[in-house]
Amino acid sequence: MSELSVNHLLGIKYLKEKDIQLIFETADHFKEVINRSIKKVPSLRDITIANVFFENSTRTKLSFELAEKRLSADVINFSAGQSSVKKGETLVDTVNNILSMKVDMVVMRHPNPGAGIFLSKHVKAAIVNAGDGAHEHPTQALLDSYSIREKLGDVAGKNVVIVGDILHSRVALSNIFALKLQGANVKVCGPKTLIPKYIESLGVEVETDLRKALNWCDVANMLRIQNERLDISYFPTTREYTQQFGVNKKLLESLDKEIVIMHPGPINRGVEITSDVADSKQSIILNQVENGVAIRMAVIYLLASKIK
Repeated sequence: MSELSVNHLLGIKYLKEKDIQLIFETADHFKEVINRSIKKVPSLRDITIANVFFENSTRTKLSFELAEKRLSADVINFSAGQSSVKKGETLVDTVNNILSMKVDMVVMRHPNPGAGIFLSKHVKAAIVNAGDGAHEHPTQALLDSYSIREKLGDVAGKNVVIVGDILHSRVALSNIFALKLQGANVKVCGPKTLIPKYIESLGVEVETDLRKALNWCDVANMLRIQNERLDISYFPTTREYTQQFGVNKKLLESLDKEIVIMHPGPINRGVEITSDVADSKQSIILNQVENGVAIRMAVIYLLASKIK
């Protein structure tokens, strides 16, 4: 059996292209499983996984939890909001306390970039990064690429534009790494204030005209404006942002070709995309959600097989 080249999933930038292909092939298998009448497999009956979330998350947490339960793992959920972290306990102490309950794997979301890397050096457990600040969100990028592969047959050679708040988005960074690794062409589009200065060093072009970007691409991944991370105003008003960078049905239908619309969720309907775009046949947003469970099952299964 092939195995991953890594013992943790800390970020896409630590993966090789063959790791991504192995995750996708494993996810293909699990996608069949979750579409059966009996959706569970006994693969990880002897593995205990702790979901440790220091930041609010509904979809990612539910998706991981469902993936773990579909694999028959034992699951512990830990929410920092109601924990000793509020009393000043350190990250390592918190996780070591959880590990002393004989946990094999930790799925962690944390507001600080690099928290997963730090943890992987200090605790004995496989670590899955479920989002660290504005740094990376590897499973989201994997499920996004997997959804493109499912819809268009392959990721290599495809033109993908990521639209919106690139500066604060861990989804954008992980997607750029994943798409480039698989041979896609990537552009970013958004207000200049929300595009990081270093972005071109990642082999990505910047396009500030949304219509041009959409006419160029095969796939548009529309990011949410992260109001909770915007400590200052990066653009005049939400209405103005929508006029310049929002996608509506009229704009979509006026393009030279039919493109695929993606969104990592949660959607601000009427801001990044209108409801008639989100619910259109060109949108694969619900496929992304379904694929998220299969991809997370694949990641957990492959990492668990390396636990000695």
